[in-house]
Amino acid sequence: MPATAAPAVFLGVRHHSPACARLVADTIRTLRPACVLVEGPADMNDRMDELLLGHTLPVAVFSHYRDDQRTATSWTPLCDYSPEWIALREGRAAGAEVRFIDLPAWHPDVAGHTDRYANRYADAEARYAEATRRLCEHFAVDSVDALWDGLFEVTEPGTDPRELRARLDAYFELVRGDAEAHAGDRAREEYMASWVRAAEARAGDRPVLVVTGGFHQPALRALSARQRSAAAPADWPAVPQPPDGALGGSFLVPYSFRQLDAFAGYQSGMPSPGYYQRLWETGPPAAGQGLLRAVTERLRARGIPLSTADLIAARSLSQGLAHLRGHPYETRVDVLDGLAGALITDDLDRPLPWTTRGTLGAGTHPVVVEMVAACTGEAVGRLHPDTPLPPLVHDVTAHLAHLGLADAAAPVTLDLTKERGLSRSRALHRLRVLGVPGFTRVSGPAHGADPVFTEVWEPHPAAAGREAALIEAGAYGARLDEAAAALLGERTRAAGPDLGALAGLLFDAVLCGTGPLCADLLTALADRVGQAGDLGPLGEVLSAALGLWRHDRVFGVARDGLLGGVVGSAADRVFWLAEGLHGGPGADPAVLGALAAARDALRHAPALLSVTPEAAVEAAARISRDPRAPAALRGAAFGLRWALGVPDDPGPVVQVLATAAVDTLGDWLTGLFAVAREEVAHGTTTEGDSLIDIVDEVVSTLPESGFLVGLPALRQAFAFFPPRERERIAERLLHRRRLRGSARSLLRTPADPLLLARARALEENVTRLLDRHGLAAAPVPAPRPEVAG
Repeated sequence: MPATAAPAVFLGVRHHSPACARLVADTIRTLRPACVLVEGPADMNDRMDELLLGHTLPVAVFSHYRDDQRTATSWTPLCDYSPEWIALREGRAAGAEVRFIDLPAWHPDVAGHTDRYANRYADAEARYAEATRRLCEHFAVDSVDALWDGLFEVTEPGTDPRELRARLDAYFELVRGDAEAHAGDRAREEYMASWVRAAEARAGDRPVLVVTGGFHQPALRALSARQRSAAAPADWPAVPQPPDGALGGSFLVPYSFRQLDAFAGYQSGMPSPGYYQRLWETGPPAAGQGLLRAVTERLRARGIPLSTADLIAARSLSQGLAHLRGHPYETRVDVLDGLAGALITDDLDRPLPWTTRGTLGAGTHPVVVEMVAACTGEAVGRLHPDTPLPPLVHDVTAHLAHLGLADAAAPVTLDLTKERGLSRSRALHRLRVLGVPGFTRVSGPAHGADPVFTEVWEPHPAAAGREAALIEAGAYGARLDEAAAALLGERTRAAGPDLGALAGLLFDAVLCGTGPLCADLLTALADRVGQAGDLGPLGEVLSAALGLWRHDRVFGVARDGLLGGVVGSAADRVFWLAEGLHGGPGADPAVLGALAAARDALRHAPALLSVTPEAAVEAAARISRDPRAPAALRGAAFGLRWALGVPDDPGPVVQVLATAAVDTLGDWLTGLFAVAREEVAHGTTTEGDSLIDIVDEVVSTLPESGFLVGLPALRQAFAFFPPRERERIAERLLHRRRLRGSARSLLRTPADPLLLARARALEENVTRLLDRHGLAAAPVPAPRPEVAG
């Protein structure tokens, strides 16, 4: 590096800060640098012309990476007032060489310590919150956003940019402090410093401007000072490439203010992008007034009353708070606090959202919700028509046009038994799995055994985010079928031992028609069901696989050998787990569903199981007599024997359970009906009696208190019967009592039967109490007949 080379100028910024964006623009105009280096993915440098096309902001650089071990995605969002965007735009306009200098998003040092939905500009605020907490305490503000506004965004008129820069330097030095950075951050900073050295060598005696997140600025300045004496490279640093066998790349995608807002989950930068867009365009005084107007319009549009007096009060409060807090103009928080004070009169059970960070929770006051929405704004970015798009976008466009779905405006009904209907269904399911909006399935088969052969889809031609979702889905493949299969494969690996998730993925794969993937899923299921330890998810897998194995003529997997292996392994495991299951009161529907699925497997696919029907009957007998097993499981085992043609006499069991605890009887009946409802409804016991008669006889002898205790469990049990069968049961009960009336009316009481029973018990208790204390009302004498005079 020549001895006359000027050291680089480092500008630390807060992402999406209008004040920082203005400082960057002013610095470039004043400095006229030879190079402008910006924190961002270096693999986009060859496509800088594409990035600087005339897009409607906000947009984002979407980066993706996928190999056999991991998947990483990242977004680098840019809006009109992002300092990084201003650095790129103004640097190019000033004739400087403009470069991104950070590692690509797929690199483990960027993606390895973040979740799948991270964004590049998620700096270390959370890890270094102690410094900002102390600053907030010192300046008596509730949040770092309010602190930032008071220090930087809403400043005295005519503030010298040099003063603002000095203040920013001090702030970021304090925030970074002596804390040890994450290993990934250290690697990123070493890489960015190598770009600074190369730029200084290329620039000669002209300045170099480095614009990065403020957290990195102190480290980059120190690294550059230590490395400046070493020989600088003649060329730009090499950009790391994905390893062999991996897929990675970057595309521009439209973004929106909602995605950019911290209240919607964005991880860094400034909240309330709609407000800061106004601040960028019109300055602080007009931004505050514009926010007040936006909130007013939203509230009135939603029918929330807002008078002129309310607005005057809100404006007065905002101005008073600004003066009290020492702000030359009203900040965002001043306006919001003034509105909240004037418009919200009831108590709030949580802090106002702008005093903290994070998404809005359920139950947030409706006025607060609209205030936050007004701050967010509704801007949606749009890519320039010349922007290159991933191959998947073109494939989907052509595919939908070929299937007659591109211009669908009315609901689309598909016949799954016909080839064209099935092809259209598969295309729409692939888009659904990939998360691409545009169509919503209104109806169709819910599982493999569902005897439904038509689907109805509702189109949404102008669905928001469709283009961005398609571009992001392009990370999974160039063709629609390939992308859907890759995403389902990723979810299969991520599901791990979660059998319930795998069962849902299996049906999704069948609906998408991804044949080879089904084999991978079935192999994974067959491996995992043998080690399953939870009956509920195991039952879901068994039910899904058995339904497809038995009935699926439409999707083409009926009698599949791999499916049969899953069915056999899952059913065998159900019996093994059920015999060891112990527990207390209550009925677990998922466990009962597993026993019902095992019953169906024994009935319809006995050759797939190593457990014979005879062995299953014996196992059910052991479970039904095990006092440590839950009552509902004992009832289900009793019903399984009945369903397999070996019924026992339920009378003694019912009598014992009713004597011990009537709610236990209800749980036992719930299990019995879950597995043997048809046998109970249409059959008789070994003694020739109906189980309904036996239960009625036992329940009729219960005391009132016992009946009330057992009523909820009994109602749950009889809920397994469909309305027509419940009506038949009611008719039988009327016949037993030699009563005449409408059985249907018994099922349509004007109120909850449990509530009626409790009300009756309460009335009787009150009557007894009044009688005990001699306070019962005297009977009203009958009116005497009047005698004509």
